Amino acid sequence: MQHVTLDNGVRMPILGFGVYQIPADRTEQAVSEALAAGYRLLDTAAAYGNEEAVGRAIRTSGIPRQELFVTTKLWVQDAPAQDNTRRALETSLAKLGLDHVDLYLMHQPFGDVYGQWRAMEAANREGLARAIGVANFYPDRLLDLILNNEVVPAVNQIETHPFFQRAEFHALMREHGVRHQAWGGFAEGRNGLFTNPVLAGIAEAHGRSVAQVVLRWLIQSDVVTIPKSVNPDRMAQNIDVFDFRLTDDQLTAIAELDTGRTLFFDHHDPEMVAWLSKRRLDS
Repeated sequence: MQHVTLDNGVRMPILGFGVYQIPADRTEQAVSEALAAGYRLLDTAAAYGNEEAVGRAIRTSGIPRQELFVTTKLWVQDAPAQDNTRRALETSLAKLGLDHVDLYLMHQPFGDVYGQWRAMEAANREGLARAIGVANFYPDRLLDLILNNEVVPAVNQIETHPFFQRAEFHALMREHGVRHQAWGGFAEGRNGLFTNPVLAGIAEAHGRSVAQVVLRWLIQSDVVTIPKSVNPDRMAQNIDVFDFRLTDDQLTAIAELDTGRTLFFDHHDPEMVAWLSKRRLDS
């Protein structure tokens, strides 16, 4: 497994296992199978409703805690955000059955972002989160957070796939020491990703699947990625991407697929901002 080093010195696998949209009653088995396949980065969130199942899989795996990299995420908090953020993290830790997470992300750039971030900074100082970062932050919001706080986010987890590549944003994040992490790397199959002729041609040239080509493209682009599957064969296939490389011409061909537009939702859309900001999790 290839690793990256975050700006605070914490090492993170460049490829992990995500559990978004895996039902809670299937998550424990999926995570157990992913760990057996060799994954060591696990990505969950309070909003996914499956932290407890992830924790059970960790406990039954027998894998030493120090060999795992566990990420979870903070949902939008009501005021006082600092107090509520601390309680939210403690709730996540209890559900996971852990005394710390390796990465704690602010899931959305809404609510009292600064109050939430200050509480996350405190959790980082206390060792409850080895690294802290954000998710779904666009360049303006990320730069504002960097310039007006003590700790620079170690990671920004954002929609990234061949049709929305975020190259300019990637350069900005690198400039400020923020690691780019992709969600939706396969675009959930939208835009015909798995049958795209460019990707399919590259896959054929390497004797690989389109999914493997996309993951290899992300890795060669220095982007951390967290593919999801409940199929053990696909889990094994997705992690088997470290023994081939895409050529410069193939990388150029993939770059030309970029549309520069989201395939999911726009965090600048007032209706989406209102919906995300009002949503609250059951405690």
